Amino acid sequence: MAIRTLERTRHELAAFLRARRERLSPADAGLPSGSRRRTPGLRREEVAALAGVGLTWYTWLEQGRDIGVSAAFLDSLARVFKLDAAERRHLFLLAHARPPAEPGKTWCVVPPLVRRLMHDLAPHAAYVLNLRWDVLVFNTAADELFGFGAHAPERRNLLWLLFTDPLLHARFADWEPQAQQMLSSFRRDFARATQEADIHELVDELARVSPTFKQWWHRNEVHAPCTGMRELLIDGRRQAYEHTSLTVDEDRHLRLVVHALAP
Repeated sequence: MAIRTLERTRHELAAFLRARRERLSPADAGLPSGSRRRTPGLRREEVAALAGVGLTWYTWLEQGRDIGVSAAFLDSLARVFKLDAAERRHLFLLAHARPPAEPGKTWCVVPPLVRRLMHDLAPHAAYVLNLRWDVLVFNTAADELFGFGAHAPERRNLLWLLFTDPLLHARFADWEPQAQQMLSSFRRDFARATQEADIHELVDELARVSPTFKQWWHRNEVHAPCTGMRELLIDGRRQAYEHTSLTVDEDRHLRLVVHALAP
């Protein structure tokens, strides 16, 4: 990677590394305690060996020297120091490196406050999706609009219903272009959660039961995010809805989707 200056944060980086090194005991790192130590925690040479780098290189980094570091090196340090997700992000930011994207999760719990806000949005339709597009919670307006409550919780998945439920299919005016846009949006979420088995199971099952889905999925098309206006058929009449998605958790695994009848 390109060399990045540590001028503005080198002292903070040095202090952070030193503090994390001193809080680890040899036993924490799987090392023998050995003789009595003059200072707490691991020695620099032990950290360097565990991270797979040279002692001089690690020493320079802990001294706050202006050196270039790779994401792989920072990840090794995060592993040695047993950093949690917040500490790992902080390490990357101090070293002026962009953290690799955190793996997306499909299993999530909707916070009580988000549930309350969703119901407070009435009469606007609102529901919460995870990266797999499972409809985790929804308000009454969303149920009336999309019929989520008619399906068992394990089948309450927006992508599944979009391609298999005739009633939801009929709800969308000009279903084909809107469905293609929504599938494109799902593909971005799929890319974030490719390590999750359940999202692959959803795609495989849809490819078996829906020839249209199978054909479109293999096109690998990606469009701009589908927010803005959407036309739905209500009692045989076209009605325009404004819709948007709001991230409602820090790790960007959950989205609150809102549909509001256009003025």
